[in-house]
Amino acid sequence: MMLTADAQVVLLLCSHLGLPTQPDPAPLTLREWNLLARKLQSSALAHPGALLGLTTVDLKSALDLSDDEVKRLVRLLERGGALAIELERLESLGIWVVTRADTQYPQQWRQRLKESAPAVLFGSGEAALLGQPGLAVVGSRHVNEDGKALAEFIGNTCGRSGLVLYSGGARGVDRVATEAALQARGMAVGVLADSLEKAIRSPEARAALARGNLALVTPYAPDAGFSVGAAMGRNKLIYALADYALVIASEVGKGGTWAGATEALKARWTPVFVLDGPNVPEGNRLLLQKGALPFPELFSEPALSLRDWLAAHASGFGSCPAQGRLL
Repeated sequence: MMLTADAQVVLLLCSHLGLPTQPDPAPLTLREWNLLARKLQSSALAHPGALLGLTTVDLKSALDLSDDEVKRLVRLLERGGALAIELERLESLGIWVVTRADTQYPQQWRQRLKESAPAVLFGSGEAALLGQPGLAVVGSRHVNEDGKALAEFIGNTCGRSGLVLYSGGARGVDRVATEAALQARGMAVGVLADSLEKAIRSPEARAALARGNLALVTPYAPDAGFSVGAAMGRNKLIYALADYALVIASEVGKGGTWAGATEALKARWTPVFVLDGPNVPEGNRLLLQKGALPFPELFSEPALSLRDWLAAHASGFGSCPAQGRLL
C-alpha cells in the first residue's frame, strides 16, 4: 500500500493500527489532531509529512508543544514498522486507507463536515464511488412490510437511474435498499459502524466489491465491533456524502435514524426527504414539522426521473460554504 508522507503521519498519529488494545500513548483524538493540524498549517512545517525525522527539540520549537506532548508524538511516530506490517495485512484483505491529507478524500466531507470529518477512512471496493451523485436511504432496523417494499423500490430506482445508493449497511431499511440497488446493477456505498473485515467476507459483498459496484467504508478500526456510539457517529457521514437523503421510517426522539435526520436538518448538509402518508410512523410526521421535505408513499414517476424529481422538490436548501485546505 503506497502512502504519501502526509498520510503516513496522519495514520501514525490518529489510528490504532499496529498498537495494542489499550495503547500507551493513545493515538490523537480528532479534536487533538485538529489542534495539531492548525499549528502545522501556521508553522514553517506546513504539512504532516514534515514531522518525520524531526528531533524532540525541533518539534517543541516548531509547534510550541509541551514536553509531554512532544514525547507522545515522538512515540507514536516511531511505530512505522508496526504500521507497515498492519497495512500489508489489510491490503491482502482488499482494504485500503485514505486520510484527510489525501486528495482522494471525499470533498463533500471537507466542505460539509469541516473539522468533524474523520482523519482516517478505511474502505474496500471502488473508492471513486464516494461522493458521486446519489441518495442516502435510511430508516429503522425494525421496519414494517410497507417500509421494506419502499426501500426495495427506491434501491431499484436508484440503480436504474444512475444514482449511488448511500446507506449505513445495517439490517432493515439500509440493507434492503442496498441489495435492491445492486440487483439492478446500480452502485452503492455502505458507511459502516462496525467491522469492515467481517462485512467484506459476505459472499454477496465480495461479488459486488469485485464488480466495482460497491464500496464499504468506515472511520473506525477495520476490526472494530459494533457500538451505539459508533453508529451515532457515522450517521452524519452518510448524509454528508449524498446529494439527497430519504428517511423511510423513524421513531420519535430516539434511535440512530431520528438522531441522524435531526442533525442533518439542523446542519443543512443535504436536502432531507421523509416518507409521508397516512400510515407512516409518528417520527416521520415530526421530522416533516422540523423542515424535512415530503416524499410520497406512491412514487408514480418513471425510475429514470428520480434524480430530476428530487432536484425539483429540493428548493430552499442552501449549500454549505466552501472549506479551505483541511489536514
